Amino acid sequence: MSIMTYRQALHDTLRSEMHRDPDVFLMGEEIGLFDGAYKITAGMLDEFGEKRVRDTAIAEEGFTGAAIGAAMLGLRPVVEIMTINFSLLALDQIVNHAAKIYGMFGGQARVPLVIRTPGGGGQQLGATHSQNIELFYAFVPGMKVLAPSTPADAKAMMLAAIRDDDPVLFLENLSLYNTKGEVPDDDVPAEIGKAAITRRGRDITLIGYSRMAYVAAQVAEQLAESDGLDIEVIDLRSLRPLDRGTVVESVKKTHAAVILEDDWLTYGIGAEIAATISDGAFDYLDAPVRRVAMAEVPMPYSKPLETAALPSADDVIGAIRQTLDAVGRRRNPMENKS
Repeated sequence: MSIMTYRQALHDTLRSEMHRDPDVFLMGEEIGLFDGAYKITAGMLDEFGEKRVRDTAIAEEGFTGAAIGAAMLGLRPVVEIMTINFSLLALDQIVNHAAKIYGMFGGQARVPLVIRTPGGGGQQLGATHSQNIELFYAFVPGMKVLAPSTPADAKAMMLAAIRDDDPVLFLENLSLYNTKGEVPDDDVPAEIGKAAITRRGRDITLIGYSRMAYVAAQVAEQLAESDGLDIEVIDLRSLRPLDRGTVVESVKKTHAAVILEDDWLTYGIGAEIAATISDGAFDYLDAPVRRVAMAEVPMPYSKPLETAALPSADDVIGAIRQTLDAVGRRRNPMENKS
């Protein structure tokens, strides 16, 4: 095991995959001479050259379309779109081409394409640069959408994405880049479509992905100390395909759930998870499923307003306590000390 940041895990994985497979190459704005807007591709132009690290024009639709064509001909492009907000400019290429080519043409061509892109607020980048719109892509059959929350999963899921024969949107949250964790030294890809139970528990299930899975782990640890709660934490990791089975089995055990997401509540991924719980574990619930999400506003630029709009650990703690209070299941912290 090595300790490294989420950023470093991505950098090292891209580099090792380019050494492993000569068909892997990178495309994106300022990924070469500038080392990438977030330095994920630092040093790669010097190491691999312009043929495999391709700086593009500021034209997301154009270079995404070029990458789709390259993938159809057998290469494995990894495209960096500077933020998920800019992917809207390539929406036609992603949704109407990358996601549909295999099905429309009877499997005659695959599209082994990875689109890496960060999202999320908290950086004071304003409403048009701080969105979480991964649900646009998770909605589309033919796409795979991954959202790792730890450095270890950033590595394992990037390995899986690059080696997969279908188009993959690989979501990175800006606030996670500097987080640190243990990363295995081997190159074992994750199983796409498999959630991770990052903490076992029996009192309530917390479900999140990307930054909110990171928050969920912190909250579970805090409430174990302060309230004596035994919380199970599920990191979805994959938004399409979605691991419904792991969610349902956890809720059958704990009988309560709180869902966390960084995007808007209405029509969100949390709504899909809530429907999944209703379909598969309704008779096991002791309380209504609660959801924690961001305020339904364009992201403010003002730092105090931005902070208020984003879901916080305190919001999660409040939702957990309300859920357990509703059925009289909150414990006295002193019980665990006797």
